[in-house]
Amino acid sequence: MTNLEERLVSVVPSARQVAWQELEFYAFIHYGINQFTNREWGTGLESPSIFDPQALDTDQWCDCIAKAGMRAVIITAKHHDGFCLWDTKHTEHSVMKSPYGKDIVAQLARSCEKYGLKLGVYLSPWDRHNYLYGSGKAYDDYFCAQLTELLEGYGEIFCVWLDGACGEGSNGQKQRYDWERYYSVVRELQPNAVISVCGPDVRWCGNEAGHCRESEWSVVPQSMADNEKISDLSQKEDDELFRQRKIPSDSGDIGSREVLRDETDLIWYPAEVNTSIRPGWFYHAEEDEQIRPLEELKSLYLRSVGGNAAFLLNIPPHPNGYISPCDAKRLEELGDWIRTSFTDNLLDGTVFSTSDDTYTVTAETERSVSPKYLVLQEDITRSQRVESFSLLYIRDGEWREACRGTVIGHKRICVLPEGIISDKWKLIINACRGKAYVKTFALY
Repeated sequence: MTNLEERLVSVVPSARQVAWQELEFYAFIHYGINQFTNREWGTGLESPSIFDPQALDTDQWCDCIAKAGMRAVIITAKHHDGFCLWDTKHTEHSVMKSPYGKDIVAQLARSCEKYGLKLGVYLSPWDRHNYLYGSGKAYDDYFCAQLTELLEGYGEIFCVWLDGACGEGSNGQKQRYDWERYYSVVRELQPNAVISVCGPDVRWCGNEAGHCRESEWSVVPQSMADNEKISDLSQKEDDELFRQRKIPSDSGDIGSREVLRDETDLIWYPAEVNTSIRPGWFYHAEEDEQIRPLEELKSLYLRSVGGNAAFLLNIPPHPNGYISPCDAKRLEELGDWIRTSFTDNLLDGTVFSTSDDTYTVTAETERSVSPKYLVLQEDITRSQRVESFSLLYIRDGEWREACRGTVIGHKRICVLPEGIISDKWKLIINACRGKAYVKTFALY
């Protein structure tokens, strides 16, 4: 192993990052005052009196989420408008002062426990309602007090999702966020929770359209942890074109050995792909006919979960507090596809033979099989090592290539060409940082 390879593979994930990556697919719930104003971003001037859901049912949310094959949910406890969905002691701009009058985060926490889902919270640092915003330490005190309420009062939290949106508050001032202080609160109160996007544990893929790179590396320059925290570059207003943009915020290659050769500070910083099942993040009745097609959601899943990233899919509830039938139907269709596609490994019970000199694994099945998907996983506790691989199969006595790919990481899914059938398969690691540690070689 070269000195460069040794340096690259010395970077490994924390236990919290490994646990997060194993979730793979989870839900975003954008719900709040915007459901009652038909806006994407509220102004902070909305009255709690308009928040009046007639049939709010967090059990129904979690039932839909579980049926989709998701394992967790993140709720917008407070969006940029400053309206809070929990029983906070630090502002009256909350659900407790609305006609509904109940703690929605508490309701969701109970539903998550019932359905076996993990709970995460989104708490916007930007608050367009609170008069302290822009005052410096006084607002940071307020933000940390609310963060503390969420982290102490609702059981185990798997993720604190922080975005970098930063504009003026009601006093015309802009806040410079004390990120390190926010992180310390999370680490003290929920040490197993990852801090995402504007945080040290999980990075944003760089767009809201669900696009990710062909080679999504988890070992990247330390500087990437600051990309979304630069307030001068942050999002300051809702932009429909921004939601549709598919180009990542950085160049396509962020982790090859060539790119990292002269980097002295490296971190484990895996990607999350986030997008919405509708054009908007919050519910709008006019979008009921614009639910993403099943084929598009399948493609997003394969590119994200199957491309060494996690998939965070937003599902905005109806103003009355339930996931609409059209969204629920599409989620169940997606879950059925995931379960049907990735339950029966055609290589289960197969005897593998591995070469000593190069990483080549040969599998021979009892009968010929015609798989649709190749699934590979590395043991990421030993870092991310594989740079390219090929899958071969025997046909007419000759080895032929079924597919090839670049990185693996936590999981790689390759869609195989139709009509390939064989009883002998061979996985070849063509390029690797030292020794490969592939823990899963499966055909479905």
